[in-house]
Amino acid sequence: MRFTFEPVALGRQPEYLKLLDACPVKTSDYSFVNLWSWAGTYGLMWAWAPDLVWIKQTYPQEVYWAPVGAWDRVDWRAYTDDLQRSGGSCIRVPETLVTIWQDTFGDQIASSPSRAHWDYLYSIPELQTLKGNRFHKKKNLVNQFKKKYGFEYVPLTGKTTELAAGMQESWCAWRDCESNDTLDAENTAIAKVLANWQKLERLTGGAIMIGSDIVAYTVAEYLTDDTLLIHFEKGDPAFKGVYQAINQMFLERVENRYQIVNREQDLGDEGLRKSKLSYQPIDFMKKYTVTIT
Repeated sequence: MRFTFEPVALGRQPEYLKLLDACPVKTSDYSFVNLWSWAGTYGLMWAWAPDLVWIKQTYPQEVYWAPVGAWDRVDWRAYTDDLQRSGGSCIRVPETLVTIWQDTFGDQIASSPSRAHWDYLYSIPELQTLKGNRFHKKKNLVNQFKKKYGFEYVPLTGKTTELAAGMQESWCAWRDCESNDTLDAENTAIAKVLANWQKLERLTGGAIMIGSDIVAYTVAEYLTDDTLLIHFEKGDPAFKGVYQAINQMFLERVENRYQIVNREQDLGDEGLRKSKLSYQPIDFMKKYTVTIT
């Protein structure tokens, strides 16, 4: 079949979430909030088939991402021509779908790991308590923050998202986002999410206030029945330990049924990779670039 691609639209959020819920594996890339908030940066488009949503990136180059739906119930042979029309490759393909395609297409499929796009998974109970030598430095910083500053933890709501947006503007001015394409694109995505907080399903978050100002915030999403996905986390570096504090305080308040937190990828940034590894991931959600011959 020939796909008709259209821009990722907020109005189709409920339809998309139904197909995402049917997906055997849910990586961070394919949450609705992620697709919609970063759509402008990557020129993301989607095309709707009866059982799948096909996703295409048009900037800086045109390439397919993995389709979203009940992969284990799809007749993939029916989509052979569509996969070949993708330009011969798909990126950000979760490991489970790679296996399904290999079982279906055999030697027609070749894959290579995309380490920069692997999602980091952590134990929420571990990051709530920060017990043991592995987390000694993190816990010390949290304790120092709690002792030094008179703070209040608040959930993100319609009102506090406005304050978070103000803090984000200040953070971006400090980091000079306009001269950094990655930070500038992230800032655009954050502003989009915070401005549309009430319209986006499954969002949650928290913030730390000192006086009347927010000094740290977290934007997260309920991804599965036991997994939270953290999209954005920012803190004012003038307050020592603020990042460790917002991480611990937010997770401390989530429902007990959530046991895993997905903190997304490192995108190949060495500093970000070092930071994510320092929180002791318990697993990765591996993704691959797949070539179809």
